Amino acid sequence: MNISTSKQNKKSLELSWKIKLLYDGDCPLCMREVRFLQKKDGDRGLVNLVDIADNNYNPEQHCGIDYETAMERIHAILPDGTILTDIEAFRYVYEVLGMGWVYAVTKLPVVGKIANWVYGIWAKFRLSLTGRPDIRTIIAGREADKKCSSDTCNY
Repeated sequence: MNISTSKQNKKSLELSWKIKLLYDGDCPLCMREVRFLQKKDGDRGLVNLVDIADNNYNPEQHCGIDYETAMERIHAILPDGTILTDIEAFRYVYEVLGMGWVYAVTKLPVVGKIANWVYGIWAKFRLSLTGRPDIRTIIAGREADKKCSSDTCNY
C-alpha cells in the first residue's frame, strides 16, 4: 500500500480514524514502523498517518503541534483532540490495531517509566543515529525551501 492515498480514501479516512499519528517521513526507522502500521491497518483507516516532513504539513490541522515540537518526540491525536506522546502514543496505536499486547507491559508503572526513559533517549538522539543533521539545520533547510518555493530564492 502506498503512503499517499486517493481523495476517496482520504475522505473515508477522515470519517473512520481512531487515532492520528504524526511521524517524520524523512526518518528511515520511523518509515519502517509506518509501513508496518499501514500493513496492519490495511484498508480499515483506523490510524490516520500524518507526515510532518511534508511541506504542506499544517499545525493548525493537528492541534497546533508544530514541526519542531513534533520532531522532538512521537505525537498522536485522538478524535476528541486529546494528545498522546511517547510510549502512550505507541501503546494506543497498537491497541487500535488489535495488537495491544505488544505494549501492554508498559501499563505497569515501573515498566512504563523505564520504557519512556529509553524512548526519550532514542527521541533525543534519533537524528544523529539515523545520519541526519541536527534539528536547527533541518529547520533552516525547510525555511530556505519555503522561500525558494515562493520564487524569492537567490543562489
